[in-house]
Amino acid sequence: MGGDPALKRLRGAVVGLLTMMAGCLLFIPASTSARYELFLFALFVLASGVVIVQVVSNPLISMLGPERTSHSRLTFAQAFNSLGTTVFPYFGSILILGGLATVSASQLSGEELRAYRVAETQAIVVGYSGLAIALAVVAGVVWRFRNAIAVEKHEDGSFFAGLDLLKRTRFGFGASCIFLYVGAEVAIGSLIVNYLTQPHVLGGDELSAGKLVGVYWGAAMIGRFIGSILLRIVSPGKLLSLVALGAVILLGCSSLASGKVAAYSLLAIGLMNSIMFPTIFTLASEGLGSRAADGSGIINVAIFGGAVIPLLTGALADTSGSLSVALVLPAVCYVVIAGFGWYCRRPYSPKLP
Repeated sequence: MGGDPALKRLRGAVVGLLTMMAGCLLFIPASTSARYELFLFALFVLASGVVIVQVVSNPLISMLGPERTSHSRLTFAQAFNSLGTTVFPYFGSILILGGLATVSASQLSGEELRAYRVAETQAIVVGYSGLAIALAVVAGVVWRFRNAIAVEKHEDGSFFAGLDLLKRTRFGFGASCIFLYVGAEVAIGSLIVNYLTQPHVLGGDELSAGKLVGVYWGAAMIGRFIGSILLRIVSPGKLLSLVALGAVILLGCSSLASGKVAAYSLLAIGLMNSIMFPTIFTLASEGLGSRAADGSGIINVAIFGGAVIPLLTGALADTSGSLSVALVLPAVCYVVIAGFGWYCRRPYSPKLP
């Protein structure tokens, strides 16, 4: 396949956005039929579009400017990802469900239940149709201004062709850390509610604890905006080591303490997580040159750690009978990440592995 590789990446971004749009539209027949399989398929299509956009956009953002500030640019861009995960669950529920968000189907029966289901279907149709239109507009804008974005040319390749990059110590180490980071982040985010409702932490009900989950993701958002500035004046590798060790300390503090100290120590890990993904990504990708897109694809596959580490953390909690003990596994992940940051503390040189 010929053509300008930069233009191909922009085409890939448009394809990803349109795939996300298709996923949103698939929620309409899924809600009408109320079939779990269709909802699952719609979610799969939507997630596939997100991954395509991530694979294309991460190396593109890192190349849109001087290499020395690529860590800062990607961290700043990722901050808006965190902004979405912090704000949209709240406003999205209002946008899509409206007043239905405060009503439970288990409380209804007969005509009321049927009316609820009709209203629920209409809300999903309107909400996801709006999201689909918004994605179509963004895709159109990206395509309209495709010629205004000039980046250096890069070779094309496939995922399998790029697997040999794992032989490079820096890249292989970094891809492994992406696996561990996403796994640790998701593991902690998944157990927050159960952890906070323990009698020796905050107790209380799940609803009250669930409201505090936003603190975890909100801290990550704030940290990324701050980190985008710090990464311009501090060695990215050293800063990565510092925040990873900070996460280990907070995990230890939370597991050994009780009450609010245990609760907010765990939630503060979101702040430590803030710069990890973009910094690991850019540090691992340094020196890839024309193979940056191959590396991006492999790194984005490595995020399946978010499916593995939480499962192992849960198994450890079940085996030990303690969520505090289960925090040891995410702590080990952060220790390895700290090691990677220290390994990359010096500026990249072709002489380094």
